[in-house]
Amino acid sequence: MRLPPAIIGYTEEVLREILRFTGPADVTLSRYFRDHPRLGARERGVIAEAVYGLLRNKSVYTNFAESGNGSPMRRMTLLGLADAVGVDSLGGLTEEETEWLNRVTAIDRSLLPAAMRANLPKWLFDKLVERDGEEQAMKLAEALNTPAPLDLRVNSLKATRDEVIATLAEAPILCEPTPYAPLGLRVLKKPSLQNLPLFKDGAIEVQDEGSQLLAQIVGAKRGEMVVDFCAGAGGKTLALGATMRNTGRLYAFDVSEKRLAKLKPRMARSGLSNIHPVLIAHENDGKVKRLAGKIDRVLVDAPCSGLGTLRRNPDVKWRQTPDAVTEMNAKQIAILSSAARLVKSGGRLVYGTCSLLDEENEAIAAQFLANHEDFSLVPMKDVLAEQKIDLEMQDYLKLLPHLHQTDGFFAAVFVRK
Repeated sequence: MRLPPAIIGYTEEVLREILRFTGPADVTLSRYFRDHPRLGARERGVIAEAVYGLLRNKSVYTNFAESGNGSPMRRMTLLGLADAVGVDSLGGLTEEETEWLNRVTAIDRSLLPAAMRANLPKWLFDKLVERDGEEQAMKLAEALNTPAPLDLRVNSLKATRDEVIATLAEAPILCEPTPYAPLGLRVLKKPSLQNLPLFKDGAIEVQDEGSQLLAQIVGAKRGEMVVDFCAGAGGKTLALGATMRNTGRLYAFDVSEKRLAKLKPRMARSGLSNIHPVLIAHENDGKVKRLAGKIDRVLVDAPCSGLGTLRRNPDVKWRQTPDAVTEMNAKQIAILSSAARLVKSGGRLVYGTCSLLDEENEAIAAQFLANHEDFSLVPMKDVLAEQKIDLEMQDYLKLLPHLHQTDGFFAAVFVRK
């Protein structure tokens, strides 16, 4: 069935706004859909798919859009829509546009230059090639430009993984256990979960397997005092609370009241009562200082470039800059140093990011160790063995989409001597 011609206009309008890169694409799309309530679910789905497809393939499509007639923005829009639903499903095309689309979509993209096929900004592609070589950089780029699967974490306080698999199968929603995270499930399609009793009752949460592993290597135990230093909306906080079997005290620190507010309904669903959300003004807030030297385990999931999450947020690569990354580095070391004060003797400090860049990862870990002689690095292979996670790593956790089918994640574990 052909889409109504008006879809092209709607898609072009929202795309024009998104390509200004003044804010996250998902926020802009949500606002646009709110402002256009007449758009049905199918139309919204097609527009979103076209926009995200274009953000993933922007370098190639910008090149293709240099040919043909009409405005380049319309040509970019048509390429995104053709990718989402196929040329034959688009209504309102001129004969010339149909011919042009059929011609450019038939181009063998493997013949294009590597830098264009990677669909990454030049500074980022050059950095990855310099570090990994072109072949590995291309494999990583290809994985980053593929939509992420839907991963779930089973809330062990409410269900087992096998029980959730059986209940989802009745829906019918097919899923399989994730290879590394013991409570993870990978859903084979992308169904709506919000109305499922499992979701409403807090038996499942949407969480990438990499994020689940980051929470697991904290190694939180029953009755301990634990801090999630940059808790955000609390995905890892909830995972930590369940690992602690709802005992001890788990502080969720964040500088954003809005993010912490999103944690509260999730806490209520989860059945966890050991979580204490705490709004802080900055990393040196007095509320942080009061807990100095008292905490068993601290997780710092630091603010970062987010370049490991491009499968979900392809606009990030076009909004991020080398200067912004450099500014982030100063913030990362400041937050990690402040969080370190909380850790008691023999306690564990975990630094994590969803970045692919060495300067946000290994370089921060090395700088921290150089500045804090009272901490030592715990090799990640030892931490993974302790947690019975079957993953081959050396000093650090480095998860990559083309190797592990997760988002890009990094983690380092330190212990206070």
